[in-house]
Amino acid sequence: MSDIEEKFPRALWVRLIVYIAVGHVFAAFVYLLFEVGAK
Repeated sequence: MSDIEEKFPRALWVRLIVYIAVGHVFAAFVYLLFEVGAK
């Protein structure tokens, strides 16, 4: 377990989670924009 943690620092995991969260929020916003625009 410690070997995996050495290869992937905590900062990298935090950055990855932030990128995924922002990506999902952006995708949801674009989807909502198209849904409202279609009506």
